[in-house]
Amino acid sequence: MLTIRNLQVEYKKEFPVLKGIDLSMESGKIHGLVGLNGAGKTTLLNTLYTFIRPSAGSVSYNDRPLKRQDIAYLEAENYFYPYMTGREYLDLFPIGKNGFKTDSWQQLFHIPLDDITENYSTGMRKKLALLAVLKPDKPIVVLDEPFNGLDLESAHILTLILQQLREGGKTVLVTSHVFETLTSCCDYIHHIDHGTIDRSYSKDQFEMLQKRLYSTIEDQASDQIKRLI
Repeated sequence: MLTIRNLQVEYKKEFPVLKGIDLSMESGKIHGLVGLNGAGKTTLLNTLYTFIRPSAGSVSYNDRPLKRQDIAYLEAENYFYPYMTGREYLDLFPIGKNGFKTDSWQQLFHIPLDDITENYSTGMRKKLALLAVLKPDKPIVVLDEPFNGLDLESAHILTLILQQLREGGKTVLVTSHVFETLTSCCDYIHHIDHGTIDRSYSKDQFEMLQKRLYSTIEDQASDQIKRLI
């Protein structure tokens, strides 16, 4: 169980970003995190991975303080060393207890691991970054916009991978700007709004959440669109 209690982050005292996040995430489940731009999604993920130090609150995993070593984290933007091949990049990451069959993953994702990453397409870079996250076999897998840049085949393969991680008892947290990618794989979706978790939704409530999100967007945008077109 990953447990977040009263988590607060302030970039300046007058500018709080996370305003007391309370959230519990079961192991062996896929959790989605959804919210409008600026709601605090990436800040929350960066805080879980200790890129950002919270001003208050706590995060625990199985009743002990969470450590960075517990988490495999895919950032939304992926960076690679110049003139390094994909295989050399993967070699930088430790192998988890279950092993890692590099060549088998290469065949699954069709990545030219012996080419330098500068020649990779956006989708290839995303797939390489995903492999680097999977290789250490951490108990918590946090993915910020993992479907961005993936084609239809790779996106479906990623969904199957997430399902297998769930079967293996991992705690998986995924963000996406495309709501349908979350409904296709998540057990729960947590709605973050203005720095707080507004509500958590189970599978049978996803349609309710979708209507709520789209209604908010339509209310904000419809009049502006009518004036522009």
